[in-house]
Amino acid sequence: MITSMRKRTMWRAGAVLAAGALALAACSSDSGSDDPSDEPTDGGTDSGSGEQVEIRFSWWGSDERHTLTQEVIDLFMEENPDISVVADFTDWGGYWDKLATTVAGGDTPDVMTQEERYLTDYANRGVVADMSTLDIDTSMIDPSVLQSGTIGGQLAGIATGINAYAIVADPQMFEDAGVEMPDDTTWTWDDFKEIAAQISDALGDGVYGVQDYGGNEAGFNIYARQQGESLYTEDGTLGYSDETLAQWWQDLVDLRESGAMPDGARSVEIAEGGPEQSLLGTNTGAMGMWWTNQLGAISSAAGRDLVLLRLPGESEHERTGMYFKPAMFYSISAETEHPEAAAKFVDFLVNSPEAGALILSDRGLNINTAVREAVSGQLDPLEVQAAEFLAELESEIVDGPPAPPTGAADVPEITGRINQEVLFDTMSPADAAAQFTSEAGAAIGQ
Repeated sequence: MITSMRKRTMWRAGAVLAAGALALAACSSDSGSDDPSDEPTDGGTDSGSGEQVEIRFSWWGSDERHTLTQEVIDLFMEENPDISVVADFTDWGGYWDKLATTVAGGDTPDVMTQEERYLTDYANRGVVADMSTLDIDTSMIDPSVLQSGTIGGQLAGIATGINAYAIVADPQMFEDAGVEMPDDTTWTWDDFKEIAAQISDALGDGVYGVQDYGGNEAGFNIYARQQGESLYTEDGTLGYSDETLAQWWQDLVDLRESGAMPDGARSVEIAEGGPEQSLLGTNTGAMGMWWTNQLGAISSAAGRDLVLLRLPGESEHERTGMYFKPAMFYSISAETEHPEAAAKFVDFLVNSPEAGALILSDRGLNINTAVREAVSGQLDPLEVQAAEFLAELESEIVDGPPAPPTGAADVPEITGRINQEVLFDTMSPADAAAQFTSEAGAAIGQ
């Protein structure tokens, strides 16, 4: 993970030059070349007369993201002088209130950034356009990832990049405990629990085999998918059995009771500290479940190299459960006055090697596999490890989960709260499963 603007800037000059040299090898749309000399003389404007058009692009993020995104915008405008892109950004906390206000006021951004738990709501309300009808090349995007932005048969969002929910493990901790690293292509959930307990037993008080992972519904979704179920169905309902969810939480109880995982109070304290204060980040645990894009931050906090492993159980049943999660989405307003200009900008963000050389992994590892390959030389070693890990998963992933239904934005809070009830033994796994199904079902209108 790139953690400083200085480091990214050092790469950037060489990155753009390298991407330019590799542009012919990378994907580009026949109708949307990144070479300005191949564009129509009107610069891709809607009018076809060469007159200037203005579009607004909204996103959330850190100051570093704002700076690099402005560089991407500037590059696009250099190549498309008849299109002006106005930057509209804020932090995560204020983004959704601001977007809701602008949409309600009839001032929806022409191009906006979406998150999977909100995308369905905006799609169902007709706020975002069907991007499959616009001139955007999606040929170099994994079909399962493209499907993740498809709602009601329409392409409501195109992913910016991908992550995967995985095990992050500390090889040094395994070595200190005298426990072999697992074969992550074959290990089962029972293997996982046994290995975590062996590490805790070997290393003594205050060191654990694994950190609590019950507060993130992504892990359960993979667990359910391995067994032919899912968190949500294509119809926007809950798609698992209470028995499956109860077993998921029972595994966590077993880990805690064996000493392989901290007690409830310690687990809550650790979770509130984020990746840097995790067991892995503080050298007090051997494993945890995290998104692949968090590998860099956790490794930096740990002060040593960590590795990515598949979740247990991928070979245990008839199918695998892991999937590529879009980091975020680009969407286009259904009411934009300049759909062609907006589409050209999104096509540039997705397919331009030069844009990819600037963005690198800021919005997940690039969704365009050719661009990802073209800029691989500019990634740091941990980003390369994540990219190689995702590449290994490509042949194993069966499909992507459906887009979360309207109301799913409330489910993470429900998950975390009920997980704490299980951690403190104030609710049994079976009761927790029933309570989750009741509350999550109400949230999504089931």
